[in-house]
Amino acid sequence: MDQTLPVSLPVPVADPGPRIAELARRYKRANGPVMRLVNRMGNTLENQLSVVPDRYRGHVERATAQALETAYGLAGRAPDMGERGPMMAVLASGAAGGAGGLATSIAELPVTVTLILNAIRAEARAAGYDPDTPAVREECLRVFGAGSPLASDDGINTSFLTARLSITGQAVQSVIAAVAPRLAAALGQKLAAQAVPVIGAVSGAALNAAFLSYYREVARIRFELLRLAESHGAEPVLDAFAAAISPPRVTRA
Repeated sequence: MDQTLPVSLPVPVADPGPRIAELARRYKRANGPVMRLVNRMGNTLENQLSVVPDRYRGHVERATAQALETAYGLAGRAPDMGERGPMMAVLASGAAGGAGGLATSIAELPVTVTLILNAIRAEARAAGYDPDTPAVREECLRVFGAGSPLASDDGINTSFLTARLSITGQAVQSVIAAVAPRLAAALGQKLAAQAVPVIGAVSGAALNAAFLSYYREVARIRFELLRLAESHGAEPVLDAFAAAISPPRVTRA
């Protein structure tokens, strides 16, 4: 059960520009640990990706949607795990899932998604939001729409921001339907790396750690942007953030 301790809210800043620029820099770096991990794996990940049969791709998306629904239902029931607890838990979960190959990796999905969602909820609480309210719980789910931490585009994807930058609440099924395909694409790559038994245990633990770090950082950025939007308006904050993460234009002489 989430603790309901008082939270010290950040003092609104007069000019959010510098803070938005810093959040944009952090967002660009959010998948850094994941990409370093993938680069160390080299061709191993690519070879394992080819192991996953095409028929599993639809199954992964369905399993992901079910995992999100399960995680949403379990949200708030887990005890406070502190700062390091979630990392230890996802390491164990990833190792257990990868130990048996693809079948156990798919079975492990709900556990990993629930652990990551609880870490995201902790970031919402740290930002001063009540993660037990339906609107904030759904906002936590939207963090999973940030795209794949295994993408090679420096983690830049604003689709999870452009839909809304204010907590208003929405039917949870609609949120899951929007988020599940993007999360399934990310988790499909993770499952591929866990497809080989025994070796997959190492890959699963390492990738789970990287995924947790990625989504937790995205959550911190997301909820801080929401706070700025409350003080300065959603549209100006979102426009400034989008501009800050856009690649610089190359001018031709």
